[in-house]
Amino acid sequence: MRQLRGQERAITGNRQTNLAFAEAYGAGTIDDSAEAALRWARDCAREAGIRTVTTGTGAALRLLAATTDAKAIAEIGTGTGVSGIYLLHGMRPDGVLTTVDLEPERQTFAKQAFRSAGFAGNRARFIPGRALDVLPRLADGGYDLVFCDGDLMECLEYLAESLRLLRPGGLVCFEGVFADGRTVDSAMQPAEVLRLRELLRAVRESTALVPALLPVGDGLLCAVKRG
Repeated sequence: MRQLRGQERAITGNRQTNLAFAEAYGAGTIDDSAEAALRWARDCAREAGIRTVTTGTGAALRLLAATTDAKAIAEIGTGTGVSGIYLLHGMRPDGVLTTVDLEPERQTFAKQAFRSAGFAGNRARFIPGRALDVLPRLADGGYDLVFCDGDLMECLEYLAESLRLLRPGGLVCFEGVFADGRTVDSAMQPAEVLRLRELLRAVRESTALVPALLPVGDGLLCAVKRG
């Protein structure tokens, strides 16, 4: 093993500090009404026992939506609207977020959060139901970005649907691929972690995708669909 040099030692020694700084960096970069809506949505999620994307992950999603100049985004897992607020902020002003969730009551919270953040009602389309029942009804090649934050056991199916839904140059993103560190843990792991490993391998080996794994939140796996 080669010896680390000066700058590399500093990076290694301060990695946790660096990651914490990156997570906090995106805070306060959107308007006050949206920040208040985010706090409310996070509180609702906490009370319901739902995990939400972190500030760092949200900032990355907003950046990716802006980078693709997204007019149409599909989201698997509405939750209480936290990720949706970040995606809507990154999209074009006339963009529409199509968001799917198995629990309609969660979408009720998200609707209020979007409204409080200042988004018009026609900026989001809420579809209650199981993602694998809903996604086949969405248009081929009609989306600039697909964000997956649903059932981990269905992540490979989400990938297949995303490849169909995305236009060339579009992005697919998967939240939570670190699984709290279990994805790289050599100990025996549950089926959902094994499925995440399959997803990571499939995305990396796909000739149709250009992938990157971003170390924000609990891991954000992103890939661009080749033209």
